[in-house]
Amino acid sequence: MTEDTTVRLAKRVAEQIPCSRREAELYIEGGYVLVDGTVVEEPGARVAAEQTVTLAPDATLLELAPVTILLNKPAGADALRCLTEETRSKDARKQRFLKRDLLNLTPALPLEAAASGLFVFTQDFRVARKLVDDGAKMEQEIIVDVEGTIADNGLAQLNLGATKVSWQNERRLRFAMKGPKPSQIDKMCHAVGLKATAVKRLRIGRISMGALPVGEWRYLQGYERF
Repeated sequence: MTEDTTVRLAKRVAEQIPCSRREAELYIEGGYVLVDGTVVEEPGARVAAEQTVTLAPDATLLELAPVTILLNKPAGADALRCLTEETRSKDARKQRFLKRDLLNLTPALPLEAAASGLFVFTQDFRVARKLVDDGAKMEQEIIVDVEGTIADNGLAQLNLGATKVSWQNERRLRFAMKGPKPSQIDKMCHAVGLKATAVKRLRIGRISMGALPVGEWRYLQGYERF
């Protein structure tokens, strides 16, 4: 297939429907155009005359809403590298996946590299602004595995201020705190004779990671609010 015998997909769609070239581009970018049964999202893709181009029955020219992604980040992993079509949770695949969903993402309230758990990426400036502006006021739930022997009255020391700390078992603490700073939990544990060996965030505000498997992600739904 050469460019001499092919045309831009946007041109083919515009002529076939028919519609304007810009409308054709919007259909394609929205993931509504299939070439030989496969979704193609690039308006500049080249197609040959013998190839079948179809428009999805639910195609719309409405502007695509920016997405927010919830990832169960593995400890030590680069969170952005975890986001692929293949790592999307199989239990949350009702929403269409578009390649553009993984572009221009802003990490909101990022975790330290060694930590695991709920990690948020967003394209939505309203979500990013809320998590930045209200991040210090928003409670996070964090599970911390520890080793060592806690100091006398150590649990009471950990509970000073607005932080709420309780034992989950003999080697695991639950922290409920607002706006934790980098290394803050490590320092708090060290101050009472404990060493934090693993840190996992379970919740930010009203959004919980739930049963999302490690290394997988899902879209934040329209009815969910931090």
